[in-house]
Amino acid sequence: MSTSPDWDVIVIGSGIGGLVTASQLAAKGASTLVLEQYLIPGGSGGSFQRKGYTFDVGASMIFGFGEHGHTNLLTRALADVGQHCETVPDPVQLEYHLPDGLTMAVDRDYEGFITRMSARFPDEAKGIRAFYDTCWQVFRCLDAMPLLSLEDPAYLAKVFFRAPLACLGLARWLPFNVGDVARKHIRDQDLLRLIDMECFCWSVMPADRTPMINAGMVFSDRHAGGINYPRGGVGTIAEKLVAGLEAHGGSIRYRARVKNVLIEQGRAVGVILSDGEELRGKRIVSNATRWDTFAGEGSPDSTLVAKDHTPAAETTWRRRYQPSSSFLSVHLGVRGDVVPEDFHCHHLLLEDWNELEAEQGVIFVSIPTLLDPSLAPEGRHIVHTFTMSDIQHWDGLKPKDYRAKKQQDASRLIQRLESILPGLSEAI
Repeated sequence: MSTSPDWDVIVIGSGIGGLVTASQLAAKGASTLVLEQYLIPGGSGGSFQRKGYTFDVGASMIFGFGEHGHTNLLTRALADVGQHCETVPDPVQLEYHLPDGLTMAVDRDYEGFITRMSARFPDEAKGIRAFYDTCWQVFRCLDAMPLLSLEDPAYLAKVFFRAPLACLGLARWLPFNVGDVARKHIRDQDLLRLIDMECFCWSVMPADRTPMINAGMVFSDRHAGGINYPRGGVGTIAEKLVAGLEAHGGSIRYRARVKNVLIEQGRAVGVILSDGEELRGKRIVSNATRWDTFAGEGSPDSTLVAKDHTPAAETTWRRRYQPSSSFLSVHLGVRGDVVPEDFHCHHLLLEDWNELEAEQGVIFVSIPTLLDPSLAPEGRHIVHTFTMSDIQHWDGLKPKDYRAKKQQDASRLIQRLESILPGLSEAI
């Protein structure tokens, strides 16, 4: 058997991160192969079709399509491989529906958002302005430098010489979480809980466990670059990246499940597929989760890299991080008249503050057909709702019990959504 590399780079998984990596490498001249176990690209950033509907697999609140600075990551990643996505700007990022009748819409226009928040909490108007303006300070630093991993402790050191002033400005915020900063300016407990939800929307953590550096990005970029929905569905992003990959000589294979990474003399030199096929590459990139890639606490019994070859540093890394929860997702095709004409695309619903981090506590809702009606048959809408649901509640269930729990939990989600979409159950 030949041991010469078949490819310069083999990328395991075609999630957006894997596709951006692969297409960028291909554009720079590397022979690149992506291996995807499923039928379509994109992972949770993909789309699928059923009975005339185009459903997004995961979230449809998309950042990164701005036109300026360094935070427009999707715009630049696509342009680098000669691709472009037509997008629909969302005038409102989302609307919160919270306990005790507290609602709040987040306008794309920053001043409009601050005015709306200040009208709801007039005694905190000065603190609201101070807190969100502080987020802009962080954002301007981030937008002035090349973006790497915000979780990398050496991030600032890597980019310091390219943007020294921005790095110095950003460094002061590294020790702080959002809760620390919010409480410097705000006293109202309902408003602080709303900021908890602002963080939970994308970090699935309350403010006290959300880094300020991350919040500065999200709380400001939603106004700077805005939320922009890809026309044709979120899966269009993955399809465009695949087109860019292939245009630059790269390749993608579907139904190609990688069983193991092949290690020789301490180096990753290839992969072994589930059917026994062996492929070799000079570099192997995993777009699987960290826990599915390396063995260790929290990983399944079988991982891509066996325990004997898992780096010792992985143990230290796992002391600092834990896997985020899995999600229960329900895709609905509904009559168009159940969605009010002035309804926003994205919503978050929580009835009890004590349930913020509970199993199936917060409900995320997306109605992308409000931005792109072509996703559904005429006179119909898509309602996509999802909620955190830990895999431990599903793992090990017999098929019959699994189907019963799925139906029961989905019905409960739909019933809860009746509070903002009356008549939903009868409109499916």
